[in-house]
Formats: sequence, structure tokens, C-alpha cells
Amino acid sequence: MAEEAFGVRRMKLGSQGLEVSAQGLGCMGLSAFYGAPTPETNAVALLRHAITAGITFLDTSDFYGPETNELLLGKALEDGLREKVELATKFGITASEDGKFGFRGDPQYVRSTCEASLRRLGVTSIDLYYQHRIDTTVPIEVTMGELKKLVEEGKIKYIGLSEASASTIRRAHAVHPLTAVQIEWSLWSREVEEDIIPTCRELGIGIVAYSPLGRGFFASGPKLAENLKQGDIRKNLPRFQKENLDHNKIVFEKVQEIARTKSCTPAQLALAWVHHQGDDVCPIPGTSKIENLIHNIGALSVKLTTDEMAELEAIARPDVVKGERHWNIMATYKNSETPQLSSWKAA
Repeated sequence: MAEEAFGVRRMKLGSQGLEVSAQGLGCMGLSAFYGAPTPETNAVALLRHAITAGITFLDTSDFYGPETNELLLGKALEDGLREKVELATKFGITASEDGKFGFRGDPQYVRSTCEASLRRLGVTSIDLYYQHRIDTTVPIEVTMGELKKLVEEGKIKYIGLSEASASTIRRAHAVHPLTAVQIEWSLWSREVEEDIIPTCRELGIGIVAYSPLGRGFFASGPKLAENLKQGDIRKNLPRFQKENLDHNKIVFEKVQEIARTKSCTPAQLALAWVHHQGDDVCPIPGTSKIENLIHNIGALSVKLTTDEMAELEAIARPDVVKGERHWNIMATYKNSETPQLSSWKAA
């Protein structure tokens, strides 16, 4: 491992040369989907505190806001801070005026959205550029071909995919090496362990775990659902519905019991479990509060034995949690296959 900064170790993400802080910061909730946006002054203060504390891997998307989260990061990274961070953003999700989601991966769109993100972020190059969701009408080879050109032009440094199937990952990686795959992975989202994680490891691709705290569930437990504000998407997610939450709270309670014996919080324990999955895994918990950021950093100091890992995994087996982790309308790795290049004709 490289030299530590402020107690946050550094890690190699993937096998292409990208080095990041071993814990990142998911920035979505500062601008969108979890209620009202965080006031800009507070959000900038949080981001700068994270960087000072050694959390330098910042994750955003043009879809967050939309666009306002990238603008926020651009402002926060002024005054020379750009060179201190590893900046990741994404493209590929569109939303119409009537609120319907769409997904695009055609070359023209890939290039135009990349250039727009560069302008909003106020940078000349993006460290890690993900396809946020897979466009199932365009062969992944076509999308990756344009991303490869952007690497060659210096507009992006490394390429990633988010919520992609194992076969899509393999096909993409054959065009240009992927540095990271971003996927939801936590104690209550473990289905990826069957196929996605082994594929990434076989190919030397880093794993970025989003929502490692179960969208806040392992920070607050079932009471989280009672306090969700207007506009918070979690109000509509299946796992947060009462009929499922009454069952899922048992998982939280058992995690809480173990956390007491470890003298840490349930959130720190759940996050430590993700950290212990391997040196190729970087979780990116999000928060809008500096206090929570500090607690999340504390998870890096929680050490788990083999027996403790096994106990946690027995509590949170993939078949234990009730409710889907996402809406059906938001594509995931389970429905991300694209046409074969040999049978495809551009529109």
C-alpha cells in the first residue's frame, strides 16, 4: 500500500494504475434524491473536510441534480484542490420532462456528455468515467470504442461501468481495459458475489461499492424510514416499505448486537465488512454531515476476524433480506445485455 494520508490508506483501484483513497465519498445525496439539496456552503465545507481528512476519491454523475452535483464539485475543487483528488463521474441516464428514465451509450452522446461534464467540473480531464447504466440498444463495444477515443485524447484517464452484467463487463474489457465496476454491495445487497465480483477479480478490475450502508439503513435502522423527508426516493424503494422493513429490521438488530461487542456503531461495522472483502474493493458511502463523514472514516480502524465475518454473513445471507434493492424502472446488471456487434446496425 502507498503512504497513508491522515489515517486513510491508499489503494490501487484495478490494474491500470489508478490510485485512490481506500474509502471514497458518494456525493449524490448532497444534491439529489435524498430530500432537499444540502446548502452549497455546507456541501462545499463537507467536501473540503473530506479531502483534508484523506478521503480524496469523489464520486458524482451528470444525472445527480441533474448536473448540479457536478457543478457543486467544480466549485469545491477550486483553489488548487483538483490536483488532490481522484474524480469520478458518470454518463448514460437520461430523464424526460414527464419523469421517464432512458439510457444512452451511442458515440455522439458519450462524447457530448463527457465534454459537458468537463465544463461543469471545471477540469481538463476526468480520472474515472463510468457508463452509469447500460444502453441495451447499443453494443457495449460501440460505447467502449468512443470511451477509448476519449482516453486517447486525454479527456478521461480510466474507464468504468456501473450496474453491468458479467458478460457485458467481459465484452467491454476486451475493447479497452476497465479500471472499475461500480455496484451496490453491502450486508443487505450481496447478490453480486455470485457472478459480478468473481468476474472483476478474474480480469483485474477494481470494485467500487456504492450504498455500502444500505442507503442509510445500517446507520439508523428501521427508524430511518420514519424520518425520510419529502422527495427522498427511499420512501418508494421496496426494502423500505413497512411489510419488508418489519422483517429487515431483524438484520439491523443483530448487526447492532455485534457492533456493541466491537465498541463501534452498526454503520461502522457494516462498512468495515465491505472493507474486509479485499484490497480491490473501495466503498463510497455518502453523507451530508461532517460528523457522519468522520464516523465513516472510523470504519477503517474496525478489524474483523474470520469468525466475525462469517457471523455477519450468516446474519445477512442474500436470501434473508426482503424487497428489491432498486425500482424495476431503473436498469441493473440483471437486465443490461446489449446487442452483439455483428448483428447491429446503427440507427
